[in-house]
Amino acid sequence: MIAINSFDPMTLVLLAAANPAVIAVALIMGRAANQWQKLLVAAFAASVAGFLLYWIGGQIGLFAIHAVGGEAAIFLLQLAFGLAWAGLGYAFRKR
Repeated sequence: MIAINSFDPMTLVLLAAANPAVIAVALIMGRAANQWQKLLVAAFAASVAGFLLYWIGGQIGLFAIHAVGGEAAIFLLQLAFGLAWAGLGYAFRKR
């Protein structure tokens, strides 16, 4: 079981960076985007999908969530990483 603490920035960054839902949704939506402005939408959707996966993990007991505040940081970090993954998918899209 992974313990989530609100003031442990390395754990929050690792959870946001390695979330498979963020990576998959951002890459898929980034590849499908035909304008760079849609990358923000892809990053937001990826962040929501990643947060849902994080929440489900907490509900089934995979994560021990002890503090309040870490969830907002994870959402914002997933938004940033989602933008990076969507940009990567956009760069390698079919033209």
